Amino acid sequence: MKVLLINGSPHEKGCTYTALNEVAQSLEAEGINTEIFWIGKGQINGCMGCRACGKLGKCVYNDQVNEIAARLSEFDGFIFGSPVHYASAGGAITSFMDRLFYSTGDAMRGKPAAAVTSARRAGTTAALDQLNKYFYIGGMPIVSSQYWNMVHGNTPEQVREDKEGMQIMRTLGRNMAWLLKCIDAGKKAGIEIPQREPWTPTNFIR
Repeated sequence: MKVLLINGSPHEKGCTYTALNEVAQSLEAEGINTEIFWIGKGQINGCMGCRACGKLGKCVYNDQVNEIAARLSEFDGFIFGSPVHYASAGGAITSFMDRLFYSTGDAMRGKPAAAVTSARRAGTTAALDQLNKYFYIGGMPIVSSQYWNMVHGNTPEQVREDKEGMQIMRTLGRNMAWLLKCIDAGKKAGIEIPQREPWTPTNFIR
C-alpha cells in the first residue's frame, strides 16, 4: 500500500514539508510506502470550467495536475498539505486541487484522504475546512488525528518545536495506516465500495 503526500507550499522543504514528512515517517513505520510530491513554485492555472477534460480524459493544461492524475491508481490514500494564506489554503494548491478533482471524476472515490495545514499563528482551521470539502465531494473517507491536522511555526525549526503539532502528524499517519489496513482486509473479505446512484442534479432556481 502507498500514500501520496502532496506538498502545496511554494517552499520545497519548508514548514508544510516538515509536517508532511512527519506523517510520512509514521506511515513508513506502519509498513505503508509513501511519496511526497512538491507541486513546485511555478504557475498552476486555475480551472476554467471548460469541461474539455470530460472529452479528453485529462485537463487541457498539461502540467503537474495531469502528471499526478495519470498516477492516481498507484496510491491507496492521499494527504494534501498547504500553508495558510489569508486564512485559506494557498492559491497554487487550490488551483491544483480544483483541476485534479474536477478532471479525474471518481478516480479517488473510496480512498482515504486528509489535509494538513501550516501557519505562523492562525487561519489553520479555516484552511482545513476548505481542503476537506474536496474529500466530501470526492466520496473519500476523511482521516482524523487527535486534534485538527495543523502545525505552527514560521520556520521548519519552529515547526519541529511544536511538540503537539508533531504528535498530531504522527497520530495522523498511524490512523491513516490503520484505515488502509481495514479497507484492505474488507476487500479480501469480499466487501466492495458501495455502488453509486446515478447523479440527480437539482438546481434550486425556479
